[in-house]
Amino acid sequence: MDNIYLLMLIAITVLAVVDIVVGVSNDAINFLNSAIGSKAISMRTIMIIASLGIFIGAVFSSGMMEVARKGIFVPAQFEFGEIMLIFMAVMITDILLLDFFNTLGLPTSTTVSIVFNLLGAAVVMSLIKISHSETETLSDLGKYIATDTALTIISGILLSVIIAFSVGALVQWISRLIFTFNYEKKIKNFGVVFGGVALTAITYFIFLKGLKGTPYYKEMKSVVEGNEIYIIIGSFVFWTLFSFIFEKITKKTSLLAVIAVGTFGLALAFSGNDLVNFIGVPMAAYHSYEAWVAGGMDAGMSMSVLEKKVPAEPYLLFIAGAIMVLTLWFSKKAKSVAETELSLSRQGDTHDKFEPNRLSRAIVKGSTQLSNYFGVLVPKSLQGKIDMSFEKPASVMTKDQSIDAPAFDMIRASVNLMVAGVLIAVATSLKLPLSTTYVTFMVAMGTSLADRAWGRESAVYRVAGVLNVIGGWFGTAFGAFVAAGIVVFLINWNPSVMIPILLLITAFLLYKNYVSHKKSSNKIAEEDSLKETGSSSVQGVILESADNIANVVKRGNKIYTNAVNGLAKQDLSLLKKNRKQVDKLSKEVDSLRDNIFYFIKNLDETSLRASSFYINILGYLEDMTQSLEYISKVSHKHINNNHKKLKFSQIKELKEIDVTLETLFNDTKAAFDSHSFEQIGSIIKRKKDVLDLVTDKIVKQVARTRTEESSPKNTTLYFGLLVETKDLLTATMNLLEEYYNSHDSSVEPATINTDEE
Repeated sequence: MDNIYLLMLIAITVLAVVDIVVGVSNDAINFLNSAIGSKAISMRTIMIIASLGIFIGAVFSSGMMEVARKGIFVPAQFEFGEIMLIFMAVMITDILLLDFFNTLGLPTSTTVSIVFNLLGAAVVMSLIKISHSETETLSDLGKYIATDTALTIISGILLSVIIAFSVGALVQWISRLIFTFNYEKKIKNFGVVFGGVALTAITYFIFLKGLKGTPYYKEMKSVVEGNEIYIIIGSFVFWTLFSFIFEKITKKTSLLAVIAVGTFGLALAFSGNDLVNFIGVPMAAYHSYEAWVAGGMDAGMSMSVLEKKVPAEPYLLFIAGAIMVLTLWFSKKAKSVAETELSLSRQGDTHDKFEPNRLSRAIVKGSTQLSNYFGVLVPKSLQGKIDMSFEKPASVMTKDQSIDAPAFDMIRASVNLMVAGVLIAVATSLKLPLSTTYVTFMVAMGTSLADRAWGRESAVYRVAGVLNVIGGWFGTAFGAFVAAGIVVFLINWNPSVMIPILLLITAFLLYKNYVSHKKSSNKIAEEDSLKETGSSSVQGVILESADNIANVVKRGNKIYTNAVNGLAKQDLSLLKKNRKQVDKLSKEVDSLRDNIFYFIKNLDETSLRASSFYINILGYLEDMTQSLEYISKVSHKHINNNHKKLKFSQIKELKEIDVTLETLFNDTKAAFDSHSFEQIGSIIKRKKDVLDLVTDKIVKQVARTRTEESSPKNTTLYFGLLVETKDLLTATMNLLEEYYNSHDSSVEPATINTDEE
């Protein structure tokens, strides 16, 4: 039994490496988002700067390690064996929880995760001890948990959300009021001063305040304390001169230096504050094991030794920093987490990741009404001047183009880095394990709001996204507490059996999530996916739309066939997959319709006729997908509700229609794939025959219903299928006629345009 603790220590050490990887994948990207979003610096340069910050920050983190040992529970109340079980449960749960959020691409807090993991495991272990005691009751739980410290930490984390959002919004609003969106002219006059102020703030709070958490502060204490004002003035003069020289030599704005230094500083603050989340527990386990060996290997010995301040091993911090840097460079999950924050803070329109909900709608409506109310109190002349500062340069970009463009400008990126870095450094100097994720995310959201990035077009989606992320944070706290408690209970039940089982489960889930994320991240645009048109002429739109039509026809043909086959075989699985396919197609068509505004804006003035054609084509495509949606939906519903199977004669008739449709759709696809638009005329001539075929089946079903049909559900289903099939054919033929007529009248002008070019 003695050897199990050595094996547990080894397992915890291995888990620490994995925890760094999954933790950094979620957390580290937060301090890169401002530099990445502004696209002011190349990605390679950003990564190099951040790597340096992480390395130096790792050395600064030793003062925070006390939290893992005695910040949440009272070590003296626990025996060595109990402490090791708590640490093992915390590491297993922490890894799985963080990896789950990484796979979803949602930013969560490693600080909240580790704090509530420790709290949950310690509470359950305390309850186990109390249950085995004849004298203790539930009221004695307080002596096991460091209630005051835990509440301070938790309240500090929650308070940081409000403070970060408010301060970020205020500083950004003032900055935008001064510089406006057309900041290039003003930045030449005031950029040097702005750079001096920003860099001074970053220097003082991160490099000086942050040093209070390190063992090196004693040597600098006499120099720093009492001379703060001189350090601030000296820093401002130095950085202002630096900004001036930088602009003169490079002929570039000093905001580049602010973003670079800010990224470095924020990386340093992140590493200094958050490294405890990854290696604090393993280091506490190592010190516990050392004390246990020195104390005669008595598993029942008290762990009061953890209440003493123990310096962190520099080489362990250095190794941890190296692993963090490697993760930063190679983690693919970090990129998917970054996309969430960037999409919510993007200045322009983008593909919205989150759907609006009742709460987001209520918040947006309430905020709008409140804004209107306070707007009356502000004089119109002053309101007009303020609005001028927030006028954005005129530009029209599609959602896809917006993704490739910078998410926001360098003013906002500088404010994000400056405010987040300052807040994190202040918390670090006070030895509060404030969540860097919460701070950086909420600062970014605050600056987005102040910058009016959440306009009427996008506010309800952006607010829903923020609420989803914040909801995930509460989920992290609750999930960590409950899961860690369950795991420590299972381990305590039979350590030698449950620890290997839980470690195997952890390895399996990590591998499964890795494979799942790899598949989704490597998935390129499917061959048959619909694409937005970028052409500005009639002929160009006609040619580009041909590919979309061919793809809709091909996928529609497959969806219809699967619906018929699913009904014939009563294959619920096939019908369920079919519904997903038609939902996907419908969303892609809706996405094309959402792009109509940008399409019309980008048209040549001489090619406005293309807009009418494009809108009509999208209308017919939508009619086709609506018919396919109905056919797929009612087929799935019928089988899912276990209704009577369609009669053989009905299935036979549907198969006959399916074969006719397949021939029609295949010919249509071939014509559009090869751009042989002359063939469309011969396809259109078949319109009467195919419609008559469906009409004939409707007449036959009417006769059957009067004489032999006994199932109302079957009758409803069959009539519904036939009527929607007729609508599908009508929409398809209307599309072909529109295409045939428009192509015919555009060939000559297109030729003239081509010659002119």
